[in-house]
Amino acid sequence: MPSFAPTILDTPDPAIPTVRAWAARYHGRNGPALDLTQAVPGYPPHPELLSRLAEAAGSRDAAGYGPIAGDPVLREALAGDAVRFYGGDISAGEVAITAGCNLAFAMAAKVVAAPGDNMLVPTPWYFNHQMTLNMAGIEARPLPCRAEEGFVPDPARAAALIDGRTRAILLVTPNNPTGAVYSAEVIRAFAELARRRGIWLILDETYRDFLTEAESPPHALFSDPAWRDGLVHLYSFSKAYCVPGHRLGAVIAGEAFQRQLAKAIDSLQICPARAGQQAVAWAVEALRDWRAGNRAIMAERAAACRAALDDGSIDAMGSYFAYVRLPDGAPEAERAAEILAVEKGLLCLPGSFFGPGQERHLRLAFANAEAERLAELPVRLAGLAIS
Repeated sequence: MPSFAPTILDTPDPAIPTVRAWAARYHGRNGPALDLTQAVPGYPPHPELLSRLAEAAGSRDAAGYGPIAGDPVLREALAGDAVRFYGGDISAGEVAITAGCNLAFAMAAKVVAAPGDNMLVPTPWYFNHQMTLNMAGIEARPLPCRAEEGFVPDPARAAALIDGRTRAILLVTPNNPTGAVYSAEVIRAFAELARRRGIWLILDETYRDFLTEAESPPHALFSDPAWRDGLVHLYSFSKAYCVPGHRLGAVIAGEAFQRQLAKAIDSLQICPARAGQQAVAWAVEALRDWRAGNRAIMAERAAACRAALDDGSIDAMGSYFAYVRLPDGAPEAERAAEILAVEKGLLCLPGSFFGPGQERHLRLAFANAEAERLAELPVRLAGLAIS
């Protein structure tokens, strides 16, 4: 049998299918399984958006190729929305639409780094980011974050890790897996560090639509006229519009970056799916109030999760996630998560899937479930310390 690439062999198996395979052994005695693995909107898309998606999917226009950087109508809509949200100056030409935000990151990584280079990634990290870098032969260099500091990365610690092969710093805020929200001051400090050291700052704000009003705008980077010289911004439409199956993300970056990104886009996606672009372009403005209502739903679910886990075990919580510390006496995270899936019908991800030093935590995607189901958490977690 021919051999496999060493980089793919060295990449972890997909996390969520692993946990769902454990859950296939669940006996059902605790009632229906409670799946808090994958971050998915726990409510349906707006009915008018569904109608427009159906109409666009049946159109002849959507069946053909489109511009590789995305349809102008969605690029213009996102540029305008980002300016309203962040301030500053962003043109449609500085927006590229991608087939999901995972692909946005994968293509951006190809633009900034080559095999043998490294990128600073705060830990705990989003496992797909590490997997993507590993497959590309790029080192995901861990930047450890501490529970006692709210899992917010320290720019001074990052500075000490940068070397001649470092090409970028990656930040994810609100964070996956911890939910931690980085302050404007922290984000600015990382932007200044990247600029001083001549490297890129890749800022993934997939969950920015679920920030509270008090937390927005989360930074002022786009108000700096020099933002195009070092900032790469990633965005996802999936959570805000409840359309993860339509795979729509975006890269906001200067035109010099976009010219290089076009090479990766043309090779890896050619163009994003057309129907989703057309429908979501309408939704950006039309569903502004609906999005605000969804923020309130998420806030209610966060409150329900916090009330259910009132034992002090939550080390961090944010837009979609609670990062929960295992009790003393419980097994390590992967074994604990398997026990919960098989014996308790609670599906969550072990911290060990999110990088080194995370063996005592679990990630709960509380946004998936209604408040009534989140109230089941104490019963599902009971007895774990003696299992």
